[in-house]
Amino acid sequence: MPATLHAITMDAHDPGRLTAFWADVLGWRAEGHELVPEPPARFRIRFLPGREEKWGGNQAHFDLTSESAEAMAATIERALAAGGRHIDVGQTPEEGHAVLADPEGNELCVLPPGNRFLAGCGLLGGVSCDGSRDCGLFWAAALDWPLVWDQDEETAIQHPEGGAKIAWGGPPHDPKHGLNPVRFELHAPSGEYDAELARLLDLGARWEGTWLVDPDGHELSLLPAPMT
Repeated sequence: MPATLHAITMDAHDPGRLTAFWADVLGWRAEGHELVPEPPARFRIRFLPGREEKWGGNQAHFDLTSESAEAMAATIERALAAGGRHIDVGQTPEEGHAVLADPEGNELCVLPPGNRFLAGCGLLGGVSCDGSRDCGLFWAAALDWPLVWDQDEETAIQHPEGGAKIAWGGPPHDPKHGLNPVRFELHAPSGEYDAELARLLDLGARWEGTWLVDPDGHELSLLPAPMT
């Protein structure tokens, strides 16, 4: 049994503020500085204290879906009321989506209705990552999630029972500036931490200093299964 994607973690200067913002936007329940997902999402979101200076865009962001134009407008209104803002990352009006940032500048996209790729994935439809095809293949094997897209160096995976998709956009890759503030937290199967670490290393993970990283050098955490 492979490791599970327990949470996507986000470093924050003010974890409480970001927890409140994302709870308002997603409608998820907060437990401390952690958000408990609403179906069909497959992972929690946790906000960790401490953050380096932000340079450029994050190498992973959330894509939110819309069932209608009214729902899209309502999501944008919730985000702005909670402390978000519109930002310009070079998007054009023809693309139809809204690009926002949360109170600490983490990017998110609100997609218009009719997005077939993320249909049925829920409000949090996807996690878009900067990364190579090799990285997408690594994560498909690491989590045992099937590939749902593999074309022109772009890849995407999804839990076998549905939920948010995780996608890697292929080249060109944006430069990495220090520690990624958005990271994946995995939990090893009970009693199998060492074996799972060895498996991830065999798949292409490696150590960079004290951090375990994927084939593209994005940091990740592998933790023992929690005590029950």
